Amino acid sequence: MPKKHLGTITILVEDRQMHSVDVQRILTENGHLIMARLGVNVQRMCVEHCTGFIVVAVEGSSAEISALTKKLDKLYGVVAKATVVK
Repeated sequence: MPKKHLGTITILVEDRQMHSVDVQRILTENGHLIMARLGVNVQRMCVEHCTGFIVVAVEGSSAEISALTKKLDKLYGVVAKATVVK
């Protein structure tokens, strides 16, 4: 059994109205890894084409966390970076 690690994935979504469905789908598919999630409105008064910032606390193998980060980062308009504590 692979060793489990704690980590975070920081996700910047350029246009959350346009890309949130795809981001949410991937996060839901990988819900077994997610411990907590924090979404921040970067532009508080924004109505359309708003930037979204999400931080996800995860627990899983290095490979699982990396795979989730890569799936998110491949989405157009989305940048995802992971930090894993070993």
